[in-house]
Amino acid sequence: MYKDIDLLERLQHFFGFDRFKGQQEAAIKNVLGGDNTFVLMPTGGGKSLIYQLPALIMEGTAIVISPLIALMKNQVDSIRGMNAEDNVAHFLNSSLSKAAIAQVKEDVLAGKTKLLYVAPESLTKEENIEFLKQIRISFYAIDEAHCISEWGHDFRPEYRRIKPIVEEIGKSPIVALTATATAKVQHDIQKNLGILDAQVFKASFNRENLYYEVRPKVKTVNQIIRFIKQNEGKSGIIYCLSRKKVEELAENLQVNGIKALAYHAGMDANTRSTNQDKFLMEEVDVIVATIAFGMGIDKPDVRFVIHYDIPKSLEGYYQETGRAGRDGGEGKCITFYAYKDIQKLEKFMHGKPVAEQEIGKQLLLDTVSYAETAICRRIILLHYFGEKYEQENCGNCDNCLNPKEQIEAQEEIVIALKAILEVNEKYKGDHIANILIGNKTAAIKSFKHYTLESFGTGADHDERFWNAVFRQSMVAGLINKDIENYGLLKVTPEGHAYLANPVSFMLVRNHDYEEEAESEGGAPSGGSSGDPQLFSMLKDLRKRIAKRHNLPPFVIFQDPSLSDMSIQYPINIEELQNIQGVGQGKARRYGKDFVELIKQYVEDNDIERPEDLVVRTVANKSKMKVFIIQSIDRKISFEDIAESKGIEVSEVISEVEAIVNSGTKLNIDYYINDVLDEDHQEEIFDYFREAKSDSVQEALDELGEDEYSEDDIRLMRVKFFSDMGN
Repeated sequence: MYKDIDLLERLQHFFGFDRFKGQQEAAIKNVLGGDNTFVLMPTGGGKSLIYQLPALIMEGTAIVISPLIALMKNQVDSIRGMNAEDNVAHFLNSSLSKAAIAQVKEDVLAGKTKLLYVAPESLTKEENIEFLKQIRISFYAIDEAHCISEWGHDFRPEYRRIKPIVEEIGKSPIVALTATATAKVQHDIQKNLGILDAQVFKASFNRENLYYEVRPKVKTVNQIIRFIKQNEGKSGIIYCLSRKKVEELAENLQVNGIKALAYHAGMDANTRSTNQDKFLMEEVDVIVATIAFGMGIDKPDVRFVIHYDIPKSLEGYYQETGRAGRDGGEGKCITFYAYKDIQKLEKFMHGKPVAEQEIGKQLLLDTVSYAETAICRRIILLHYFGEKYEQENCGNCDNCLNPKEQIEAQEEIVIALKAILEVNEKYKGDHIANILIGNKTAAIKSFKHYTLESFGTGADHDERFWNAVFRQSMVAGLINKDIENYGLLKVTPEGHAYLANPVSFMLVRNHDYEEEAESEGGAPSGGSSGDPQLFSMLKDLRKRIAKRHNLPPFVIFQDPSLSDMSIQYPINIEELQNIQGVGQGKARRYGKDFVELIKQYVEDNDIERPEDLVVRTVANKSKMKVFIIQSIDRKISFEDIAESKGIEVSEVISEVEAIVNSGTKLNIDYYINDVLDEDHQEEIFDYFREAKSDSVQEALDELGEDEYSEDDIRLMRVKFFSDMGN
């Protein structure tokens, strides 16, 4: 029936995209063919399009079962934003008044609504079941399908009731979608929904644009404030384990001039909803939330996700970090890790059934393994989801960009295992560390453990080192911790085998991050716009229009669309429809103000509009200059620019000086921040404010050649000219 439809034409018409991502097209054809479909794609992989596009094409109404009211509203706003009519999508849940529910039902019965979002709780209400029996259902889409499984990280019992209710309403094809599922969870979902025959579309879990980094918890709040200030104006989410910490951290950020709000399950529904809306509407930049509470956020331009506390499982971690960079742009995932957090999580397990403790213990061990690993973080993460990452270096995580030092620790592992056995596996790690160091604590004196053979055999290392030995031996499976008995260390069969036949064991040397925490190097930068001034004006306009419509700004146009506008300069609705992510409906609905602003801007600045991509003000410059400007836009280091062109860094600086001197504004802060601290930057900048000439030598004489290099002065002079002159 739908075989002859031009899917690309429909995709362009409804959503403004000119191509499908990954397996989207194949999955959509499967849905249009009336078959059961199972979609396993990471956050940002474009899952929602797989049911949204067929719903808009097919006869009848698609029923979308979604667990979060906030997420439903988000999705409905988004679809309405792409269509000329509001009644194309509705949601049915407890937040609606009786009058609103009546209106929704009227639109659905009249055949105007293509997508109806319902919460699983609403689906079970008798009056809703009777209502849904009256309509033609194109298919059922079950979003966040991992909620069905007890092995999933977000189990919801009401999801178990979906299958019998769907059968009562009337059978239609089922589309199950999730962003995170191990093989066990996947089977559980298909079995419970009765769709073991479903065609499975599984995308790679690798999100290339996400940068992963784990930092030790050293002056964590200071590090977070510094990081946010360096990423000013960008949207971010910070996760904490406790509500108390959420409140404290949000307050801390506010005091430091950061627009941040708290969000956790203990707040009243109204405050929580208001805070979330302020985040979506870009009235605040940062939301601080509890890990336990699902944010339900479909915001594409979250630029960083920070974990103040490490999550309980890698599945949870993957889901939460996956909220960054959903538009394919920059996404920095920074996690703060201290082993005592793991101990805290272990304590929470006491009193739970043994089986649950066992699952929890295994999940925590995987998390520790991820946090402490010296190999590529992507390899560990993808392996967890049953996927093999072929490269050894992803170039986009802290371990690949700054490899940790490894040392041979075969001898130390043997010493540690012998000490555990010598005390008959009846003591915890800190006590055994004190034995090895030769530290006569009160406990060691009372048990006369200073008489042991192991006493003092590890005196050339400190307690921190031995704790790292125990943890990494645990990750390697040589020892385990008996949670039932206060965390006593036990040697596993693998550990006994190791003692009988020791082999090389590379131990990751713990960094001392006190100093290193000051630098934020490593994370790659996100996309850029062609004309920064126009891009900024378009963002302001978007914010005003969003406020007028009471919608989040990204529903109007996403950042990549504004970026494309600032390169292509469209001055009428037809041209606007050629912009990335702008379909016909969107262009007609919101485009008028945008094309008028761009037209005026083009006239005011005497801009020659490009047919393709042009870097503004350098259309007639040499290829080298164009290359450098584009590289700086992408925040590539000067060393990398120099290497790719086979020149010296000082030559790159000369080219940059020439570009800035000709009147082009360049933002090289990202590079300056890597080579000079704030105080030194300020000192040079202030010098040029008062200086009589722009001579580099005079600046060096005044400021001191032992303090600064010639390149430091030249870079700051470029910044000064660009900021003050252009």
